[in-house]
Amino acid sequence: MKRQAKDVLESARIVSRRALVMGGVQLGVIGALGWRLQSMQVEQADQFRLLAEENRINIRLLPPARGLVFDRNGIAIADNEQNYRVVMVREDAGDVGEVLAKLTEIVDIDPNDLARAMQEMRRRSPFVPVTIADRLSWEDVAQINLNTPALPGIQAEVGLSRVYPWGADLAHVVGYVGPVSDYDLSRIDDPDPLLQIPKFQIGKTGAENKLEKTLRGSAGTRRIEVNAAGRIMRELDRQEGEPGKDIQLTLDSRLQSYVQARMDGESAGAVVIDLENGDLRAIASAPAFDPNLFVRGISVPDWNALNADKYRPLAAKAVQGTYPPGSTFKMVTLMAAMEAGFVTADETVYCPGFTDVFNIRFHCWKRGGHGNINLHESLKQSCDCYYYEISQRVGIDKMAEMARKLGLGVRHDLPLSAVAEGLAPDKEWKSRVRGEEWRIGDTVNASIGQGYVLTSPLQLAVMTARIATGREVTPRLIRLVDGVEQPSGLGESLGLNENTLRRIRASMEDVCNHRRGTAYRSRIIDETHKMAGKTGTSQVRRITPEERAAGVTKNEDLPWERRDHALFVGYAPYDNPRYAVSVVVEHGGGGSAAAAPIARDILLQAQYGGPPPLEAYPSGVRDQIAEQQRRIAARVPPGAKGQSRA
Repeated sequence: MKRQAKDVLESARIVSRRALVMGGVQLGVIGALGWRLQSMQVEQADQFRLLAEENRINIRLLPPARGLVFDRNGIAIADNEQNYRVVMVREDAGDVGEVLAKLTEIVDIDPNDLARAMQEMRRRSPFVPVTIADRLSWEDVAQINLNTPALPGIQAEVGLSRVYPWGADLAHVVGYVGPVSDYDLSRIDDPDPLLQIPKFQIGKTGAENKLEKTLRGSAGTRRIEVNAAGRIMRELDRQEGEPGKDIQLTLDSRLQSYVQARMDGESAGAVVIDLENGDLRAIASAPAFDPNLFVRGISVPDWNALNADKYRPLAAKAVQGTYPPGSTFKMVTLMAAMEAGFVTADETVYCPGFTDVFNIRFHCWKRGGHGNINLHESLKQSCDCYYYEISQRVGIDKMAEMARKLGLGVRHDLPLSAVAEGLAPDKEWKSRVRGEEWRIGDTVNASIGQGYVLTSPLQLAVMTARIATGREVTPRLIRLVDGVEQPSGLGESLGLNENTLRRIRASMEDVCNHRRGTAYRSRIIDETHKMAGKTGTSQVRRITPEERAAGVTKNEDLPWERRDHALFVGYAPYDNPRYAVSVVVEHGGGGSAAAAPIARDILLQAQYGGPPPLEAYPSGVRDQIAEQQRRIAARVPPGAKGQSRA
């Protein structure tokens, strides 16, 4: 049936309208796409370019050079050395076993290192370099480089590694570094990204640990191009980090080494303080350990040997060990009584060899007693009964107050591990900690440095320095940080009566230089270097009435761990004090026999700046001292360790 013209026109009009609509839609879509393309390619070009760059460029951290540590003379005591190592990229090696076999023919590699490296390669992607061995010699590296064509996947690298030139002599002070552990990370609230670098090392103990942020420095960066699999294609650029700051300590490494050698064979601690500025010239604990063992990770046998040693070489006895101070505490008791006006210089106390306090008998070290004894003689001869008497007058609170004024029972702020606070007990302490009332017997015990009183060699040295100078000498370990001088420890006046100090010093001088003084056998003959001091012996066991009646067992007849501790504190020269020293010999027996000779030798070494002449010693011991000096010189030859960089 033939359509009418009118219908044909209507159909054409509908088709045209639809075509226009469709065309408009298509043009709109095309326009939107064009606008989007223009926006992406022009307006957002930088953003997408950055995204593309991040897909193919990685930024990696570069560990900075760790700051160095020097002694007061500019000799390095914690240094960095070049560390040559060999690494393998497994995907480039082909037959890993064959390549490693060839490598071991060229250089000597520990089988344990090979086993560890093989285990590491199995855990990591084939294109990640794995260290096979480190601390190689330059000769080993040269041999590897010469044989590179026969060693696919092998390459030699160089980095920095920590080294301690003085070994065990400064181990307890400087400490050591080691790889960052999960435990280390768990203790840090906002860890430095550097700590995430595999095998990055941080300070674990000593000054290395306490000054970690200062020594660490800040990271550098390098930009590397990688492919889609993360494989490094090339290095685009690098920016080196900021090295850690160098630190100069107050220690004299040669004096420190001497002190360590002098205490060889003992379980002991010693501290030397410069009275002009509070500088710690030596902080020694014996025995010690080689910190270099810990840098790469100590072996199980070495670790077990250190832990099994009854002399505890890992313990920094000079600062963290606490001991009853024994008779070295008598200066505290006496000064408290004198300052409070409870005793005069001429007053005497009768010593029959014991003192009864509320039906409890406290014995003097001299069984037959000292008879009538005054202030001066009480220190010189170390009469216990004199202090039993005056302590009951002055009371424990004033004694504790004086102890803290002299630096006992106080934690001194030093960048060292586990610096002990010690204990200068008083009534409030016993009530708070023990839940008990203070008793008069506690005061009597404390008067001679027994009972609850605990001190460290560091605190005893500070006490001696303050008595010698009358100033609040504060121990200082850091001399310079990046060349900037640190505050002096000279200190202000303690405000003590000068007459009190003069009498105490005169008594300490007689302890060492009067024939009846307890340290007379350890005196210094040289008049310009004479020392003043005080011996101490602290009990570590209870002597029963039965044993006392039968005769107290001599220290040498007891097992080592039941013998008394030996102590000595002193300063020199007597008439112009420059150095103070404290020595504690664990289970050494009597202070006059075990600790005083060590302290005398240390003070002479400090004053002379090296081995003193034999004429400074009493004639009867000069042959012994000459042999001792030869032995120590063989252990620590002058100039053998470290060169000054000052």
